[in-house]
Amino acid sequence: MRQGRHFLQIPGPSPVPDRVLRAMDMPVIDHRSAQFAELGRAVLEGSQRIFQTAGPVVIFPSSGTGAWEAAIVNTLSPGDKVLMVETGHFATLWRQMAARFGIEVDFVAGDWRRGADPAQIEARLAEDLVHAIKAVMVVHNETSTGATSRIADIRAAIDRTGHPALLMVDTISSLGSVDYRHDEWKVDVSVSCSQKGFMLPPGLGFNAISEKARAAATTNRMPRSYFDWEEMLKPNAKGFFPYTPATNLLYGLREAIAMLLEEGLDNVFARHQRLAAATRAAVNHWGLEVLCQNPQEHSPVLTAVLMPPGHDADQFRQIVLDNYNMSLGAGLSKVAGKVFRIGHLGECNELTLLGALTGVEMGLSVAGVPHRAGGVAAAMSYLEGRTETNNPTPLKVVGG
Repeated sequence: MRQGRHFLQIPGPSPVPDRVLRAMDMPVIDHRSAQFAELGRAVLEGSQRIFQTAGPVVIFPSSGTGAWEAAIVNTLSPGDKVLMVETGHFATLWRQMAARFGIEVDFVAGDWRRGADPAQIEARLAEDLVHAIKAVMVVHNETSTGATSRIADIRAAIDRTGHPALLMVDTISSLGSVDYRHDEWKVDVSVSCSQKGFMLPPGLGFNAISEKARAAATTNRMPRSYFDWEEMLKPNAKGFFPYTPATNLLYGLREAIAMLLEEGLDNVFARHQRLAAATRAAVNHWGLEVLCQNPQEHSPVLTAVLMPPGHDADQFRQIVLDNYNMSLGAGLSKVAGKVFRIGHLGECNELTLLGALTGVEMGLSVAGVPHRAGGVAAAMSYLEGRTETNNPTPLKVVGG
């Protein structure tokens, strides 16, 4: 029998804070009442602050996959062409969804070890003299690989070409954890969901939309009903929804937004960067390899770690779960069995992270994975502002 607190160190769903759990522990109220309208206005306006936009944010009772679909069906038509980049598993899934709706996808191949290359996007758009490409679709933080794409640089690349394509960004695992600026970066559709940086259970999908995207929705030819933006925006103006909303999740969302704003978004982003850097310090000390190869693109949300040849990542994850009651993220599709992922997002602080890293280091020893002992100490040194060379204790390779 496993004892003690379960460490949920996957890159989402993230642990739900006690404050959010208590906020959701409320009776369901009449979703046509003045009391609900107050809640609705609070979460819609609060979500704008998290997306950093003055434009509308639409909240669907859905997963992030539903929010993906909403972005497509409100802006594109069957036969349209879009440009996407193979940054990992979730970019591939978004591509597959677009194809199901009859969208032609120009999918730039990638090696799953870096984010989208702004120069490649610029080159493809510069070649498109007839403006056949209707949208550039990018995953901001690729949850399967731990690589974050540079959206501001991609926006600049699009602007240099003068191309009119919409910019659509998946912020599912980045919003509320990684610096993201919908308006400043001139993003047309930002897609997100509730169970990552918002620290909620799954069940809410978000679209932040620009005026340009909203204009595209008036002329595109894609059938839609449940995910129609305009049908949502009309009642949203008074704090209501066109159909039964996820009331108790909205109570939790109001509290989660309050927590993020109380800490301050800049402080939230800095905390995630700090914890991610400490994690990479531990991984590097162990002698293991971070999957993301570009330091500019290391994810603040998670760290994907490559296992040494001859060692299975899923077996290692099972050993960690059985021995230390901690869940680590699995490798997905192309990197299945080759990678484990350490989530450090949402309600995570130094002590939580060090506990998780301790579980990983003990798991490496139990699993017989070759590594250099002292990775947790290296993370502590980083968090304390010291360097590893200040530690006089000799370190040796163990395991294997």
